[in-house]
Amino acid sequence: MGLRDKIQTKLGKAFDGKLADAVNAFTGTYIGPGEYDPITETSTAQPVTYTGRGVLAGYDSKRIDNVNIKVGDVKLIALTNEVTDTPMVGHQITAPDLVTGEQVTYRVESVNADAAQAHIELQLRRS
Repeated sequence: MGLRDKIQTKLGKAFDGKLADAVNAFTGTYIGPGEYDPITETSTAQPVTYTGRGVLAGYDSKRIDNVNIKVGDVKLIALTNEVTDTPMVGHQITAPDLVTGEQVTYRVESVNADAAQAHIELQLRRS
């Protein structure tokens, strides 16, 4: 069992146990590949949907610079083995709002992974 497997196993247990109240399911979408017809201005590309679960958190006010991290941005921490596709900048993520709990659509602003690629951190901004 490698480092990634150990981290994912321990974090998975934490997601199921101690962090269970903070873990939320999310859905990601993006437009998949397709052919574009410039004459009719239509595309055959179809939306691609993926799912996962993770912990949503706001950013510390000291980190908000209104350039890279803006007021209202949230961080989503998810295990790579529990996300059914690879989130990328520009994808849309639907997840609960931190205050109201209602489903909100966010745009992925940045994606970071740890060295073992066991988890990813997504910076999300309301669409």
